[in-house]
Amino acid sequence: MKEKTTEEKEMIFKSLEEATGKIPYGLTNDYMFRAVLQKSEKVLRGLIGSLLHLSQEEIVSVVIMDPIIIGEVLSDKEFRLDINVQLNTNKKINLEMQVVNLGNWENRSLSYLCRSFDQLNKGQAYNEVKAAIHIGILDFTLFKDSPEFYAHYKMMNTKTHKIYSNNFQLNVLDLNHAELATEEDRQYNIDHWAKLFKSTTWEEIKEMALQDEYFKEASNTLFELSADEIVRKRCRDREDYYADMRGAQNIIDEQASKIEQQKSVLEQQKSVLEQQKSVLEQQKSVLEQQKSVLEQQKNKIEQQENKLEQQENKLEQQENKIDELTTQLGKKDDEIERMRKELADYRKSSEKI
Repeated sequence: MKEKTTEEKEMIFKSLEEATGKIPYGLTNDYMFRAVLQKSEKVLRGLIGSLLHLSQEEIVSVVIMDPIIIGEVLSDKEFRLDINVQLNTNKKINLEMQVVNLGNWENRSLSYLCRSFDQLNKGQAYNEVKAAIHIGILDFTLFKDSPEFYAHYKMMNTKTHKIYSNNFQLNVLDLNHAELATEEDRQYNIDHWAKLFKSTTWEEIKEMALQDEYFKEASNTLFELSADEIVRKRCRDREDYYADMRGAQNIIDEQASKIEQQKSVLEQQKSVLEQQKSVLEQQKSVLEQQKSVLEQQKNKIEQQENKLEQQENKLEQQENKIDELTTQLGKKDDEIERMRKELADYRKSSEKI
């Protein structure tokens, strides 16, 4: 992108005072975001100072380590528009504007942070490692169950909360929750930066420009870049990319929704099956109880049958004894009858004599 002359800049800045209506591409467009910060070191210093709670006296130098040529077509390497900044020669900062929630920000930001931290060359001592900070500026809420305007994450002991190291840090700025800004956030104008990023009209931009010199510089740079057709084309390419990503994300969300619905149906069916299984288990338990009762009754019947059989055997034995006695009595009756007959015969014979 050809650098404009002082006269051209003055004409552009004067035009800003008369600009009204919708901004073609605001600072949530990651190409415009990067172009503004790369074009104006002052804006970059002001933003980093606010986000890291540093005064301008503490910022000795800020150097973008991976500059792009503003206006040229992006290469595959540059298609990822995060900005790598070296601060004061001893800190590496990774800045990124992200407007589409792809559901992978936690791992993505950690991956970027680890790349920034893994910086030592062969032979260097570990105490030479530079602090690495990743700052994600998001146009969506990362954790919907616990929204926070500007969150700071560090490695720490989960029991004592002692910080393991200050050289490995993740910050997340949620542009949609400026109402949650703390007093400290307001002290460093971070809520104003969020408002600037979310501005969609030149009226809003001009209002922000009145805040301080850094917002004025950001507004002027945004207006200058917006006047460049090539820059607008690159921003438009990014908007098309966002639209494709949102379309793909919508399809993914719809599929995820269908999967959740199917999962819900399956869970309901599983619940019904569990209930049916429970009923069957109860019925089985009742049947087992009835079976146990029947077994007990069967045992009792068998015991009673055994007793009856024993009694029948005893009766049969008694009947046999009675039959034997009856037989013996019969024989005795015959003997007695025989003896009576003999006695009668004897008497008759005696009377004849």
